[in-house]
Amino acid sequence: MLSPKKTKYRKAFKGRIHGDARSGFTVAFGTFGLKALEPARITARQIEAARRAITRHMRRAGKLWSRVFPDIPVSKKPAEVRMGSGKGSPEYWACRVKPGRILFELDGVAENIAREAFDLAKEKLPIEAKFVERIGL
Repeated sequence: MLSPKKTKYRKAFKGRIHGDARSGFTVAFGTFGLKALEPARITARQIEAARRAITRHMRRAGKLWSRVFPDIPVSKKPAEVRMGSGKGSPEYWACRVKPGRILFELDGVAENIAREAFDLAKEKLPIEAKFVERIGL
């Protein structure tokens, strides 16, 4: 699963996700893309599950780019622990996604296969997303 090799701080603030994506909102590498329509925190497991769904449907033809990386450590306190005594330990890695962000890109496959692959990937993600094509090819 995806996670950073090294981080400056072991624990991060929760933060809020407001506004639209200011970068990564156009299809840059491939021909087809999957664009997020709502803000959310996507975990490394969800990104990996979506990636596997796409590659299995394409039968490993074409090329896939993942445009998001989980770099936020999400901490959690154990079950049935009283309040206080500090912040919990990091449990998993997540990525903050703003509306308009391209999550995955595809190239080298037909449009109908790309649509079906992205439909499978959408089921694995906790947000609404839409299929987009590269403009100006």
